Amino acid sequence: MRILITNDDGISAPGLEIMQVIAAELAGDAGEVWCVAPAFEQSGVAHKISYTHPMMVTKLGPRRFAAEGSPADCVLAGLHDVLKEEKVDLILSGVNRGNNSAENALYSGTLGGAMEGALQGIPSFALSQYLGPENFQMDNPFEAAAVHGAELVRRILAAQPKDDGDYRLFYNINFPPCPAASVRGAKVTTQGFRRNTRFSTQPHFSPSGRKFLWIQGGDQQVPTLPGSDAHANLDNYISVTPMRADLTAHDMLGELKSIE
Repeated sequence: MRILITNDDGISAPGLEIMQVIAAELAGDAGEVWCVAPAFEQSGVAHKISYTHPMMVTKLGPRRFAAEGSPADCVLAGLHDVLKEEKVDLILSGVNRGNNSAENALYSGTLGGAMEGALQGIPSFALSQYLGPENFQMDNPFEAAAVHGAELVRRILAAQPKDDGDYRLFYNINFPPCPAASVRGAKVTTQGFRRNTRFSTQPHFSPSGRKFLWIQGGDQQVPTLPGSDAHANLDNYISVTPMRADLTAHDMLGELKSIE
């Protein structure tokens, strides 16, 4: 198996080291793991691509490259430049530092990389590690992902149906904010919504008096509805949310027939 890995935290992020280990376990001794990751942090860029300017790709070592672009750019660079003569069997994006459950999924560069992989017709997974009081101060806050990641991806690959539609499936996996031994299992969930909390801005002033705004996230310890991702995560379950890039609100198609 030939696996391409990327992330949005950047080529030097500790979560990418965890992903390298997960990918190596999945690829096996006869497989290959290739890394094309952003040269610098790209958190929050979603499915952005560098459509209007070029990017430089630098080889850092065997099968390891840094691209001056987004995670989706890195997938494109990996498939159509670095590995243009080779078949890629699987794309893994992450392991993100922090959760991409609920509305976070919409902003996530980690999911952007997996989404681009799916649009390119390749099985793709986004892996993220939820942080909270139980694991934030651990020597390895990614422990749950490190211990459970490879086997879970293997099980999903074995269970997934044939998918040859226009918008291929990709998977949003979030590991709970707890030590690996406290993980209670995995649940297939919907994407949740954290009510009464949302992204906002926080103003700060420079020494010269100019105002700058930092983007500020909402409370990540707020559970979503039962059956959805963050609810499962905060109950110490891994959430697995199957997704597609089709943004159509299918439930509204019939409701709007009257305008035709």
